[in-house]
Amino acid sequence: MIELKQKDHVVPLCPHCSEQVDELWFRELESKFGRRFLYFCSKCLKTLGVSHRKGFWMG
Repeated sequence: MIELKQKDHVVPLCPHCSEQVDELWFRELESKFGRRFLYFCSKCLKTLGVSHRKGFWMG
Protein backbone atom coordinates (compact mmCIF):
# COMPACT_ATOMS: atom_id res chain seq x y z
CA MET A 1 0.00 0.00 0.00
CA ILE A 2 1.22 3.53 -0.78
CA GLU A 3 1.05 6.00 2.10
CA LEU A 4 -0.45 9.44 1.40
CA LYS A 5 1.08 12.41 3.29
CA GLN A 6 0.14 16.09 3.22
CA LYS A 7 3.16 18.39 2.74
CA ASP A 8 2.17 22.06 2.97
CA HIS A 9 5.73 23.41 3.10
CA VAL A 10 6.80 21.86 -0.24
CA VAL A 11 6.26 23.86 -3.45
CA PRO A 12 5.86 21.62 -6.52
CA LEU A 13 7.61 22.29 -9.83
CA CYS A 14 5.92 22.55 -13.22
CA PRO A 15 6.96 19.50 -15.30
CA HIS A 16 7.18 21.71 -18.40
CA CYS A 17 9.06 24.87 -17.39
CA SER A 18 10.52 23.66 -14.04
CA GLU A 19 9.32 26.83 -12.26
CA GLN A 20 7.72 26.62 -8.82
CA VAL A 21 3.94 26.30 -9.02
CA ASP A 22 2.96 29.02 -6.54
CA GLU A 23 -0.23 29.81 -8.46
CA LEU A 24 -2.35 27.36 -10.43
CA TRP A 25 -4.76 28.61 -13.08
CA PHE A 26 -7.86 26.79 -14.28
CA ARG A 27 -10.55 27.16 -16.88
CA GLU A 28 -13.96 25.51 -17.05
CA LEU A 29 -14.62 23.58 -20.26
CA GLU A 30 -17.97 23.29 -21.98
CA SER A 31 -19.57 19.92 -21.32
CA LYS A 32 -23.09 18.54 -21.60
CA PHE A 33 -22.49 16.10 -18.74
CA GLY A 34 -21.06 17.35 -15.45
CA ARG A 35 -18.34 19.99 -15.12
CA ARG A 36 -14.81 19.73 -16.52
CA PHE A 37 -11.82 21.86 -15.59
CA LEU A 38 -8.46 22.34 -17.29
CA TYR A 39 -5.58 23.16 -14.92
CA PHE A 40 -2.47 24.89 -16.24
CA CYS A 41 0.77 26.54 -15.16
CA SER A 42 0.46 30.30 -14.61
CA LYS A 43 3.96 30.87 -16.02
CA CYS A 44 4.24 28.73 -19.18
CA LEU A 45 0.47 28.13 -19.68
CA LYS A 46 0.97 24.42 -20.41
CA THR A 47 -1.69 21.97 -19.25
CA LEU A 48 -1.07 20.16 -15.96
CA GLY A 49 -4.29 18.18 -15.82
CA VAL A 50 -8.00 17.87 -16.51
CA SER A 51 -10.64 17.00 -13.94
CA HIS A 52 -14.21 15.85 -14.24
CA ARG A 53 -16.92 16.34 -11.64
CA LYS A 54 -19.92 14.16 -12.29
CA GLY A 55 -23.36 15.70 -12.45
CA PHE A 56 -25.91 14.91 -9.74
CA TRP A 57 -27.67 12.30 -11.91
CA MET A 58 -24.42 10.38 -12.54
CA GLY A 59 -23.72 9.57 -8.89
